[in-house]
Amino acid sequence: QVQLVESGGGLVQAGGSLRLSCAASGSTFGVGGMGWFRQAPGKEREFVATLMWRTGTTDYADSVKGRFTVSRDNAKNTVYLQMNSLKPEDTAVYYCAAQLWSYGSRSVSEYAYWGQGTQVTVSS
Repeated sequence: QVQLVESGGGLVQAGGSLRLSCAASGSTFGVGGMGWFRQAPGKEREFVATLMWRTGTTDYADSVKGRFTVSRDNAKNTVYLQMNSLKPEDTAVYYCAAQLWSYGSRSVSEYAYWGQGTQVTVSS
C-alpha cells in the first residue's frame, strides 16, 4: 500500500502562484511514476503532469505547459507541482497519484494509488 497526502492548495488571484506537495509513504519501492491530475466541478478528472521517479523525466498537458513545473525530493519521498501564472480555468481539485512498475501515463486508470485531493481556486 502507498499513502499519498497532498497539501498546498488555496485561493489565489489570476496570475498568482501556488505550490502543491504530495508526500508518499508506505510501500513506495514499486512506484515508477507520479502523476498530477485535476477535476473541476461537472468535469472528468484530467491529466496535468507526470514525473518518472527514478530520472525526473517530466511530461505536461498542453494547457499547463510553460506555467506548471513538477519536481521531486527523493529524500523526502515528496513530489511538488509549482503552478505559476494561474488562470481561473485552473480552478479544480488537484490530485496526486502513484503509478506502479511503470511511468509516464496520462491515463487515470494506470494509477493505483491516489491522494485525497486539494482544492485550488483561482479568482479573476
